[in-house]
Amino acid sequence: MHFHEKRRQKFLSEHYFSFFCNSIKKAIEYWKHNFPPDIETEALARSLAAADFAGQTCDLFLLRYTGGEPLDLLRDELVGVVEAYEISARYKRDFQEKEDFPVFAFQEIDDFERIVQLLGLAILLHRRELIPRIHSLVANSAYDGQDAMYEELVSHDIADRPYLEAWYHQFPYLHLLSATDLESSQEKIEQMQQYLKIWYKSMEKTPWHDSHFSMTEEGGTYFGYWAIEAAAIVYLYDINDSSFRDHIVYPKDLVDFARELDKQAPLAPSAPEKLLVEGGNPCPQTGYWFTPAIPDSRRHFEQGAVMPVSADSQYGATIWQWGTEYNSRLCNSMKFEP
Repeated sequence: MHFHEKRRQKFLSEHYFSFFCNSIKKAIEYWKHNFPPDIETEALARSLAAADFAGQTCDLFLLRYTGGEPLDLLRDELVGVVEAYEISARYKRDFQEKEDFPVFAFQEIDDFERIVQLLGLAILLHRRELIPRIHSLVANSAYDGQDAMYEELVSHDIADRPYLEAWYHQFPYLHLLSATDLESSQEKIEQMQQYLKIWYKSMEKTPWHDSHFSMTEEGGTYFGYWAIEAAAIVYLYDINDSSFRDHIVYPKDLVDFARELDKQAPLAPSAPEKLLVEGGNPCPQTGYWFTPAIPDSRRHFEQGAVMPVSADSQYGATIWQWGTEYNSRLCNSMKFEP
């Protein structure tokens, strides 16, 4: 299939896609091994590098979606994006000396949209075991339990979440919330249509807004415009999307993918339910695992095999992590590790 036939938004050219993918990959590799210069403390430098690493990892994921990469592949690799933000959380919290310091600031529209996109992706790609991990990026912070849109997305998978009528951003999200409350199917559809109509304008304060106008052969910052959270609500509430499925910011194939998986036999998880296992314990699922405690550790284990323990005591317990080849490329040999 030609690139212009598989791309998911018309703004993206094959040359720009290839150039920007390579550019982001180089940036990700750089931030794995380097700190920004002239920063007062190592803790702050480490925090900033990890934040850039996470942001670039997510940008690359969205760019690859926009470029038409297969959803079953992206489904496997979503965990790598979540892991990158978990790394950012660790070092941001170390710097702030506060164990519940949030990765995302809800009052910033760019941050808020990013976390609801992550939740939407976990829902639509059937990676809902990742939702508690995404929530952990803001759990117990000042934002936890304070926004109705956020609570709508996490409450389907995390018990005892509050019902709220308060939010950080009334627009565009009020239309999406209204679509979950109204009884009439037609009213739900009308709210979704209105949401998609104003979504892009509502994002004008984000750094990526209008980025398709600045794409050149030498680079740019456009990775796609996607109201992923809208698609998640359509899926969760089984809303008929036939009247708006061709809207440019509506990721219709994510909804189709989720609905198709619902029709199939229960899907084997892309990763074991227990994503971490301490050395000395049996491997919970056959596949590739890695640990920061052992250099170049990625290796294949059969289910039931005893996971090795590092002799290097500076790491304490040896924690093995599940990882596809993509995830291990992101997480092995990072300078983030002290």
